Amino acid sequence: MSSDFVVAIPARFASTRLPGKPLRLIDGRPMISHVVDRALQAGARAVVVATDDERIAEALHGSAARVCMTRADHLSGTDRLAEVATLLRWPDDTVVVNLQGDEPLAPPAGIRALADLLAASAAPMATLCTPVLDAAELHSPSCVKLVADAQGRAIYFSRAAIPYHRDAFAASPGTLPGNAVYLRHIGIYAYRAGFLKHFASLPPGRLEQIESLEQLRAIEAGHAIAVAIALEPFPAGVDTEEDLARVNALFAASVSRS
Repeated sequence: MSSDFVVAIPARFASTRLPGKPLRLIDGRPMISHVVDRALQAGARAVVVATDDERIAEALHGSAARVCMTRADHLSGTDRLAEVATLLRWPDDTVVVNLQGDEPLAPPAGIRALADLLAASAAPMATLCTPVLDAAELHSPSCVKLVADAQGRAIYFSRAAIPYHRDAFAASPGTLPGNAVYLRHIGIYAYRAGFLKHFASLPPGRLEQIESLEQLRAIEAGHAIAVAIALEPFPAGVDTEEDLARVNALFAASVSRS
């Protein structure tokens, strides 16, 4: 049986590379409405959009999502969701999936699988990964890699190629070793609501600041993060005009096939 969970979607209007991103149109509808659809299709018992902008709230008027207005001074989406957990008085054991507002192609089954992973784990936080497919991806700092222990808990996340294959990289730097499995982190998280509030209260860790990876704050503070390989791909989100055009083309192609 699937777990009981809520999906919380942080959405802010300001974006350096794509201003007004949540309201940009995909297939004639605001992007944020597509993200809400994905969360509902995943089976969430509630979908909450956390925003500080009335334009986003207005765009969702009449939708199945609840809009929670939050402060404008949050430094991250996690901080915004921690405020939501407090405002809505979610019980500490509530499973909360943090789905970014620029993920209109997130697979519903993957969202649900992440909620199930956390519900079945003793860890307070969970995330997903997928195998690295090529050398360029492995060695790109924009691709976050991770290593996990035998129990499926994250040991470390890094922008570097980890684990570092000493012999293979010495013989041929910049390659993807054929006898090793590398994992790329998918930036979707689930937390228990009590831990979400605790996590947001922690000061940024030294490793987090070095790598610029927020999830390292939990590991550095001694908290476990459950990890599983996603059962299906999580397409890239929307950060630029080019991304928006790509996603619109995918929607158009889907309509033409139906």
